[in-house]
Amino acid sequence: MALLEVNNLSKHFVVERSFWDRPTKILKAVNDVSMTIERGETLGLVGESGCGKSTTGRTIMGLYTPTSGEVIFDGEKISGQNKMHKDIQMIFQDPYASLNPRMTVADIIGEPLEIHHLYGSLNEKNRRIYELLSLVGLSREQANRFPHEFSGGQRQRIGIARALACEPKLIICDEPISALDVSIQAQVINLLEELQEYLGLTYLFIAHDLAMVRYISRRVAVMYLGRIVETAQAEDLYENPLHPYTQALLSSIPVPDPQAEKTKQRILLNGELPNPLNPPPGCPFNTRCPYAKDICRKEIPALKNIGNRECACHLI
Repeated sequence: MALLEVNNLSKHFVVERSFWDRPTKILKAVNDVSMTIERGETLGLVGESGCGKSTTGRTIMGLYTPTSGEVIFDGEKISGQNKMHKDIQMIFQDPYASLNPRMTVADIIGEPLEIHHLYGSLNEKNRRIYELLSLVGLSREQANRFPHEFSGGQRQRIGIARALACEPKLIICDEPISALDVSIQAQVINLLEELQEYLGLTYLFIAHDLAMVRYISRRVAVMYLGRIVETAQAEDLYENPLHPYTQALLSSIPVPDPQAEKTKQRILLNGELPNPLNPPPGCPFNTRCPYAKDICRKEIPALKNIGNRECACHLI
C-alpha cells in the first residue's frame, strides 16, 4: 500500500464576491490532481511558476482545505479534517521568512515537540533538540542563538530539524533550495538524501530546477495550470518525454558542454501561461501547444496509463 494517495484533489480560491456574497471570480489553483507516493521514495513535482505545485503540497499537508477530492495517508483519509498531521511535515521555500525571528533555535525546533506532547521532561526535550541539531550538521552551542545570526543554508538546516522533530513519515519539500546560493544547494540536497537513507523518510520534492529534480527523485510528475500532465520514472521522463509540455520544459535545461549546447534543439512555446482565473476550454496546454487539434480545444484529456507512465494528451 502506498504511503500517500491523492485522488482527484482540487483547490479553488474565491477571489471576488458579488454584493450578495456570491463568488464571481474563482482561482482554480489545483484541478483534479491524482498521485501516489510509495514508502521511502522521492516524487518530484515540477512545472512553471504559478502552476499550482506549492498549493498542491499545502493542500496535502492540511494548510488548505481541499475544494474536492481526498488525501489518504498511511491508509487513513486525512483531507478535510482541519488539523495538522504530525506524520506529515513541510520544509518551506524561504528560510528567512519561515523562522520566527523572536524565537531561539531551541524554541523553534522544540515547538513541534510541545504541540504534539512528544517529551516527558525538560531534559528529555533538550536532549531531543540537541540530537536534531546534530542530525542537520549544527552544534548544540547554537541552540540559544536567533535566526538572524545564521546564514541562509544554516537557516534551512534549522527548518529541516524542525520538520524532523515529530519523526514524520512524509516530508513535503516546497522548493527548499531555490532561495539559497548555488554553492549551498548541493549541500542541502545531500543532507536530505542522507536523512532519507538514515531515517527511512519519504519526500514530495516540489521544484522548478529540473536538473536537481532528476538528481534527487525516483519518479517525476509534471504539472501545468493546476493539472498533472505526465508522470514517469525520472530516467524515462528525461530521456523520452511524451507530453508536448514536458518536451518543451526539458529542452530548456542547460547542457554543460558548450558544443552540445550550441546544437541543442530548444522548443519555444508561444504566449504566456493562461490566467487560472479564466483557463482555456479543453486541454489546458492547447493555447501554447504546437500540435493542438480541434479535440484539444474541446475536451480535457484524462491522465491515462501508457506503459510504465501516465500521460494526459489526446494525441498520444
